[in-house]
Amino acid sequence: MAAVNVLSDTKVALSIRSVPPPQAISLGLTVFRLMLLFSGLLAAGPGWPAQAVESDEYLQRLIATQGFSLGRPEQAEPTADGKSVIFIRALSPRDRRGALYEFDIETQKTTLLAAPDDLLRGATEHLSGEEKARRERSRTTTTGITSFKLSRSGSQVVFSLSGKIFLLRPGEGRATQLETEGVSIDPTPSPDGRYVAYVSNNNLFVYDILARKAQAVTTDGTELKSYGTAEFVAQEEMDRKSGYWWMPDSRSIVFQVNDNSPVEVWNVGDPAFPENPPLAVRYPRPGKANVLVRLAMSAIDHPETIRPIEWDHDKYPYLVSVTPAENGPLTITVETRDQNDLALMAIDQVTGRAQTLVQEHDPTWVNIDQQMPHWLPGGEFLWTSEREGAWQLELHQADGGREKVLLPPATHYQRLGGVIGNEIFFLAAEDPTNRQLWRTDLQGTALRLVADGVHTVNFGEDQDAIYVDVVKTPTSLARSFVRRRDGTTIGELPSIAAEPPFYPRLEFTSAGDNPGFHVAMVRPRDFLPNKKYPVIVDVYGGPGYNRVVQAAESYLMDQWLADQGFVVVMIDGRGTPGRGRDWERAIYQRFAEIPLADQVAGLQALGLRYPELDLDRIGITGWSFGGYMSVLAVLRRPEIFKAAVAGAPVTDWLDYDTSYTERFLGIPGEKLYAANSLLEDAPGLQRPLLLIHGTADDNVYFRHSLKLINQLERAGRSFEFVPLSGSTHMVLDPALRRQIEIRTAKFFRDHL
Repeated sequence: MAAVNVLSDTKVALSIRSVPPPQAISLGLTVFRLMLLFSGLLAAGPGWPAQAVESDEYLQRLIATQGFSLGRPEQAEPTADGKSVIFIRALSPRDRRGALYEFDIETQKTTLLAAPDDLLRGATEHLSGEEKARRERSRTTTTGITSFKLSRSGSQVVFSLSGKIFLLRPGEGRATQLETEGVSIDPTPSPDGRYVAYVSNNNLFVYDILARKAQAVTTDGTELKSYGTAEFVAQEEMDRKSGYWWMPDSRSIVFQVNDNSPVEVWNVGDPAFPENPPLAVRYPRPGKANVLVRLAMSAIDHPETIRPIEWDHDKYPYLVSVTPAENGPLTITVETRDQNDLALMAIDQVTGRAQTLVQEHDPTWVNIDQQMPHWLPGGEFLWTSEREGAWQLELHQADGGREKVLLPPATHYQRLGGVIGNEIFFLAAEDPTNRQLWRTDLQGTALRLVADGVHTVNFGEDQDAIYVDVVKTPTSLARSFVRRRDGTTIGELPSIAAEPPFYPRLEFTSAGDNPGFHVAMVRPRDFLPNKKYPVIVDVYGGPGYNRVVQAAESYLMDQWLADQGFVVVMIDGRGTPGRGRDWERAIYQRFAEIPLADQVAGLQALGLRYPELDLDRIGITGWSFGGYMSVLAVLRRPEIFKAAVAGAPVTDWLDYDTSYTERFLGIPGEKLYAANSLLEDAPGLQRPLLLIHGTADDNVYFRHSLKLINQLERAGRSFEFVPLSGSTHMVLDPALRRQIEIRTAKFFRDHL
């Protein structure tokens, strides 16, 4: 379960608010009132703050600009020659369509390379079901050109638009559409730029640019047996979006072979469109079958010759990653079903057999690092491990033997930035609310802080040239700087995004016993220190994600909510990353216990220090895992939490996917899963609860809310429910999003 930002594509959890009718009522009356609500017949009601007009204008701007992100450079990547940076940017501050741009290093001028209207020639963009699913998995909220890939030489840019593939050579004119048949997804140029691989109709193809001809690598693909695509759990839970990989010599390609037949079929219909047949979806649930994943390799000159790649599939059914390396062998990373064991294996390209290089074990789960292994010119490779209690960066010999620890746990390593010559750039911070940029050498002896704050960096293929540094702060949104290896700034990628009229009134602190929980607090802009305010907990609370980060973009909507008369609080308890293995693993098999206990402990500690917090009036809201937490809070701790708004909550973990759920809860057991479910506690609901869920959600299926509603109705409990017709796990309709936020604020005003 990846955290969701409904305003921008950052893969960050920004809790969505939900739409309440005025009173807690039964489901049948709720649906009737929803019809009135969305037809504009239900007003916000009396008691709205005096600053409502200004506040509503800000809310409209915030939503229309997707959190003031539209028009900011995204996915910026330096070319291998170090002469330019290619990036995507929305066409205007309120236009979701992305276009492709080039920033020239020497002149510092920006050129439009490709725009969707020009390429489609006025036609409407059409997305296939496969492309819609890919964008949902990557949390892509824009349209038009949403991604691109560079050839290793940097001379060619490849991207897809409306199921078609386009090739662009910067400086040589407009993009050219490749002559392919059918709807194509995931195009990738070969390292030498001669070919473009892509997937169409469950088969893998390679397009020869010189010959202007496509050839099929596979031909028998079906819905049951597919090639070249990453399965659902790889995309959603392993952060692996592709299912094929070019070898460095551009003469061979490795690809995934998927047997989908064992996976349970869900027939998902949309009640808003009964004329459409249900969609058959193969969704892997805990304890049930996954897609059977295999690997194969084919030579471009002889596509009919397909060689299987073999490893112990029974022991390691999960294919985590595939790494073709110019300086090392082809390697794969695989994991056991219980995710207690992970192995890095080198593949013999002649026999296709695997040899284990590194093994990792953890009695709870082994975390995945998609950046590893990182092979070095000398034939050694970098590897990360938590075996010493926290992430550390290691240098390994070609045979897998560990040579040395370059960055021990005390470094608080987060992720690799890049390797330039003898230097390693990486992100780290003792305080996980930051992502500082650091550098060291391959001996691990020259550790130096490059820049404080919250950074994301992208280094080009030319390891002596330039990199892009995206910087975020509590008082500014993302800015993308182009820098040299020594850290000097060449220029800034130009943004045309609207700037917010004000930034969140933020305070970062800690709460609870040592080590305390990281906390962010957002107060109203007209805050009065002698007044007591109701508290809204904006929660995620699940594993793998820090809600508290020192970047303004995470709190723009929280500031709007605070201005309605609340103090909004975010608390990162145990289970969140960046504070060591034991801290993160404390939630193992205890979803319903540890995260909630830490939210309560954090609130109680804050109440002792901040008299303006009225702990007798606490509400809680969240989406996805945060939705689960919100319902859990009013069910199990009603003496603390007096009202909840829950979006797309997981209500029964037996209905979520295998990889995520089994990683944190283990293989299903009746008592264990029941103890972490919301269903058995539902009949005891005492507090106002608003549920909101998209009917087309293919991450946390609509079924989850329906099962909870069934329990509540049978017990005669009052609650409110808003089904979002046709919405997925993200709510992208600006008008609907605005109503959701306004009604949520009113819900909490009514009940707190």
